[in-house]
Amino acid sequence: MIRTWIADITPLYDEAHYRKYYRQLPNFRKEKADRMRFQEGKAQSAGAWTLLQSIRKEYGVKEQAAFNLSHSGDFVLCSVDTDGGLNTQVGCDIEKIKEANMKVAGRFFCPSEYEEILRQESAAEKSDVFYRFWVLKESFMKATRQGMALDMKSFEIGLGCPPVLKRKPDEFPRSYYYCEYKLDGVPYKIAVCSTEKKIDTEIHTELRFD
Repeated sequence: MIRTWIADITPLYDEAHYRKYYRQLPNFRKEKADRMRFQEGKAQSAGAWTLLQSIRKEYGVKEQAAFNLSHSGDFVLCSVDTDGGLNTQVGCDIEKIKEANMKVAGRFFCPSEYEEILRQESAAEKSDVFYRFWVLKESFMKATRQGMALDMKSFEIGLGCPPVLKRKPDEFPRSYYYCEYKLDGVPYKIAVCSTEKKIDTEIHTELRFD
């Protein structure tokens, strides 16, 4: 089953608190954090990896289990195949909701997706749908392991409960499944995409940077 955890990284904006977790990072992750200019970026990098390690420790998840990390603003996200399936593909994405960027939508989204945003009446509704499409697209791209190398217009998403892939590239013949999450008072869009059909509909919040 795919399970997803989210954690608030604002405690890591404090330098002393950040260093406590930084010291526990592997060297490659320290190097990645060191490349970040601002404390938010450093906290995101260190926090995402620490969240993964906490999941492995607390729930006995094997290191070879498929996982994916994401971060935006004050939160980090981690999705894991807790059953440790060897062929599982999983991608997750979190994005803070801002004003919809219609130039980006027109350039990178499919016509049907762009038109769905335009049909929304208010600016807030347009932003909501824009970022919903964004995390759904990003999570699929990450699940395929192609990331931004995959053309966003090469696959089409239909919004629903859950969303569905209406069209995808021929080189990805497997079935992909979606789950979206929402937290009260947290203005972010969150989505997970995986070849594993069983996706936990609850997002877990118990792991913290105390």
